[in-house]
Amino acid sequence: MKIAFQMDPIGSVDINADSSFRLAEEAQARGHELFYYPPENLSFQEGRIMARGHRMQIQRVVGNPAVLGPEEEVDLADFDVVWLRQDPPFDMFYITTTHLLERIHPKTLVVNDPFWVRNSPEKLLVLNFPQLTPPTTVARDLATIRAFKEKHGDIILKPLYGNGGAGVFRLTLDDRNLSSLHELFTGFSREPLIVQKYLPAVTKGDKRVILVDGEPVGAINRVPAAGETRSNMHVGGRPEKIGLSERDLEICAAIGPVLKEKGQVFVGIDVIGDWLTEINVTSPTGIQELERFDGVNIAEKIWQAIEAKRA
Repeated sequence: MKIAFQMDPIGSVDINADSSFRLAEEAQARGHELFYYPPENLSFQEGRIMARGHRMQIQRVVGNPAVLGPEEEVDLADFDVVWLRQDPPFDMFYITTTHLLERIHPKTLVVNDPFWVRNSPEKLLVLNFPQLTPPTTVARDLATIRAFKEKHGDIILKPLYGNGGAGVFRLTLDDRNLSSLHELFTGFSREPLIVQKYLPAVTKGDKRVILVDGEPVGAINRVPAAGETRSNMHVGGRPEKIGLSERDLEICAAIGPVLKEKGQVFVGIDVIGDWLTEINVTSPTGIQELERFDGVNIAEKIWQAIEAKRA
């Protein structure tokens, strides 16, 4: 098949951690042709969805993960699969790419389905499953957020459309910084904030469970660094081997059919203790860590699911 990757700069990826690199590597091993372009080079041109980028050969070489051909412009309708893999923030630029890619889907299979990526941002899709999530509020006004804090005491405050642990704050019962943080966030953004009750179980780890076409295939545990609330690996979280608990399977059984129905082939959910906190559909990570811990080819499972849809 002809495969295009819409992703952040390929030259700067960590070959031992990046999930997009691993997906491309597995695709190449399966005989597929690869094309790479950054999201800035996606365009609508008189009815056609075009991209300027490069044919590429993946190689597991530190500092040089891909050999790129000359820049060329291609019609994405000529491809079998397009991967939507750039990282958030989930802003209007990101959203516009989903509108453009939706115009070629499903004749060209866009993974994950751009319509439902646009309508299922990670911190909002969980609101469909209140029985699985900790107490949560999405609001912009200070009075609502303050009332939530007064009710629950120890809370997590974060931007609604952020990623990688950026801008995540824990406010304990006696913390007096809520007004200042609210002023800071609302001063540079019109987006709401999301507030959740703090889960003490996070000190033991924030579990990333990977689902392929709605089915759980494994998990890694991400343990916060000493003195840190956030467990994201981008900010120093330590990945550990871990299995799937009965509660994890219960959560996956509840959300899996919805993810499959909405064309979300590769999804990473975040579970703290017994609670679902995020459903990551934009650019989930964790493939390589899980493969090393469990000795299972997760990228192969993802490509098998995609190839079945293209058969």
